[in-house]
Amino acid sequence: MDIFGWIGSVGAAVLAGILVAWLTGLLKSIIRLAARCKLAITNIWRSRRPPLEDRFRFVLCCLEGDGDGRDTATVNDAFQEISGVELVRSARIVKAEGAGDDWRPVMREQANAILRKWRGDLVVVGRVEKPREKLSLWFVPREGDGTLGRAEQQFALNGVSLVEGFREALHDQIVAVALSTVAPLVSDAARGKVLEGGLKQVVEKLGILLDSGEIAAPSHRAGLRVAHGKALFALGERESETALIEEAIASYRKALKEYTRENAPFNWAATQNNLGMALANIGERKSETEKLEEAITAFRKALQEYTRENTPFNWAATQNNLGAALVCIGERENGTTSLEEAIAAFREALKEYTREKAPINWAATQSNIGAALANIGEHESGTARLEEAVAAYREALKECTREIAPFYWAGMQNNLGAALTSIGERKSGTAKFEEEAVEAFREALKEYTRVIAPLDWAMTQHNLGTALATIGARESGTAKLEEAVETFREALKERTRENAPYDWAATQNNLGNALSDIGEREGGTARLKEAIEAFREALKEYTREDEPFDWAGTQNNLGVALARIGRRENGTARLEDAVAAYREALKERTREGTPFDWAATQYNLGTALATIGERERGIAHLEEATAAYNNALTIFDPAQTPADWEATRNALEKVWAIIRQRSEEPR
Repeated sequence: MDIFGWIGSVGAAVLAGILVAWLTGLLKSIIRLAARCKLAITNIWRSRRPPLEDRFRFVLCCLEGDGDGRDTATVNDAFQEISGVELVRSARIVKAEGAGDDWRPVMREQANAILRKWRGDLVVVGRVEKPREKLSLWFVPREGDGTLGRAEQQFALNGVSLVEGFREALHDQIVAVALSTVAPLVSDAARGKVLEGGLKQVVEKLGILLDSGEIAAPSHRAGLRVAHGKALFALGERESETALIEEAIASYRKALKEYTRENAPFNWAATQNNLGMALANIGERKSETEKLEEAITAFRKALQEYTRENTPFNWAATQNNLGAALVCIGERENGTTSLEEAIAAFREALKEYTREKAPINWAATQSNIGAALANIGEHESGTARLEEAVAAYREALKECTREIAPFYWAGMQNNLGAALTSIGERKSGTAKFEEEAVEAFREALKEYTRVIAPLDWAMTQHNLGTALATIGARESGTAKLEEAVETFREALKERTRENAPYDWAATQNNLGNALSDIGEREGGTARLKEAIEAFREALKEYTREDEPFDWAGTQNNLGVALARIGRRENGTARLEDAVAAYREALKERTREGTPFDWAATQYNLGTALATIGERERGIAHLEEATAAYNNALTIFDPAQTPADWEATRNALEKVWAIIRQRSEEPR
């Protein structure tokens, strides 16, 4: 035997065996690698398409320690049962090794990179503690830290499926993602920005989740309904119609069937506050005082749990919302009780909304106090409260600048302009206040555009028209009045009777006033007839039952236009219609409730009666005119309202002269 040949043969056999074993191991490694690389190949293809617009996108990373990918696949299968979630898988493994005590920021940074790459809403990372038996997972959303702020959640596996604990944890995260996705879209910073696309997508995503019925736990469904309501409300605020706001109200009411004061007091209070805001929005737009009263009830319920001691900031926010709803009611009442209550609520809010701690909230609440003061000022003959309102707005604008909070800044500019206009209407001989008002309204329109905020744009156009009309009423020409008419007609493009009946009526009334003033200066009666038509349109929504104060004001204005035509026509028919309109107005314009307005209508009534009396042979109408003028003089004062007092005295003396002359004539 050739010893060396035998050794060579054995060596070759051994070498061949070693080679086979090595190749077998390599092949197994390749197979395992291929199984894992399959994820990466799939993800490369998926990354080329955007997220589904009607789903939330969750990203599942490979679990650390999952050599064959089977436990990661088990988690993947658990996600497939949720209709409202699109799951994508990443081959990355997120680890916290080597980060020492600061492992959370390291993991957060890795998770953020994955979320940016996949344009995801939440990433799921973790490790296998024991294959097919136990996993540790973290849920990391795009906003906030998710479960990174606490120990990892461990879940048991039953061979090829996860037990129920995972489903509950997943549903918790879906609700959290829904709320965190909605939050930036409905925040104060988002106001005035074109975000309708994002809001509509969120509404659709939440609608699919709710309609699927797969998330059945009451608390989870309530959380989704609150997120749905917030998105609907934010979208509805930007539209002329109120259908979306109505849907938001329905969503909040359904949530409140699950969020009770007993089982979830904080969520119950938050949802009551949200419900109140939606109800107040509709109540403000429409002639629906009952919606405002429902809003006030909701805010007061919220304050049962939102106490100053437990949640000072939420308490202050709800006090502010309560005050705003009370102002809306106060605008429609003859008295000032609701407005005084509103000021009290705003001053409560300022106990926590201090200029040092919360300058923007402080400024917004100061502006709200200004709105309440301005409305009280409308009920008074002087300008003291209106001037207080102007001071409040100007204080607020020191903190709320266009750069910091453009939308709030625009609102405050609008409110400042409205108060200045009211002061200017009462101070004759100067257009200073109205000119300042016009400047303020034009500032507001830099942010209140028709595209971004159609209703706010229309409101400011309406207010700008009012200021221009007030200036025009003092000028001999009609240029400013014509500009006012065009501005009111712009406002009516968004203020329709269907979408905003109360506001539509207000603009119709002011349009009528501007047309009436133009008609007074022009020959013919065309513009006066247009004015009468506008007033009668306004009275379709301004009813005595729903809007007594505005109804009375419009009746008075209708009387003015009728009297102006009546003076140009033969006969007394139009003048008698004017007298009837003034007497209707005086049913609500009382000396006790609105003394200045009552006096103005008494003066107008006297003038119409005097004109009728001048055309008749007797003195009956003239004597009625003197009674009306004397009524007006119980309010008009030579010190506070010298122009009105002088005009009424002169008119009264003229009528007395006619009566004396006729009394001396032989019968």
